[in-house]
Amino acid sequence: MTKAKGDTKEKIVQAANTLFYLLGVKATSVDAIADKAGVTKRTVYYHFASKDDLIAAYLRSRDQQNLAAYQQAFAEQDGEVTDKVAAIFANVARATSHPKWRGCGFQRTAGELANKPGHPAMKAASRHKKNVEQWLTEAFSAAGLAAPALTARQVFLLLEGALSSMLIHHDPAYITDAGQAAAALVAQHALEAN
Repeated sequence: MTKAKGDTKEKIVQAANTLFYLLGVKATSVDAIADKAGVTKRTVYYHFASKDDLIAAYLRSRDQQNLAAYQQAFAEQDGEVTDKVAAIFANVARATSHPKWRGCGFQRTAGELANKPGHPAMKAASRHKKNVEQWLTEAFSAAGLAAPALTARQVFLLLEGALSSMLIHHDPAYITDAGQAAAALVAQHALEAN
């Protein structure tokens, strides 16, 4: 019985993930999510106290997969830490060039809910962004960079700005250029460490 509950909840989150990402959180109704998941609206509310809780679950479902994509690009790239950072941005440039890419789900959701700073989804978005920054700090510390936390924050800001610019301009050159700036920044911090 617990497995069936978990499967149903997962189906609802998957449906929300698809529709919230495609249409936005405000434009997507709970009825549409229930229909997409093949359940009743009552079932959705059995698993989630509110649409706000479902929006937060949608973002939490994206947290580890997005972070894992950054980590994989970094880990699989041979060479120096600068090459690894450039690989993150190259991977993002490829992903954002896909015709179904609609922007960073965290940024888009935060934009829709900007007037609700205490919203559970805003907290989930903040947690994800902090997770990315923390992972970068750890990676830069392991690489022996000077000021790993500062370097991580600066690279993170370049990544966030690149994602935002890509959403507006639909030009992966913004991400590529941000990746070059991030690699140069990391190279500078590597020199300072020696």
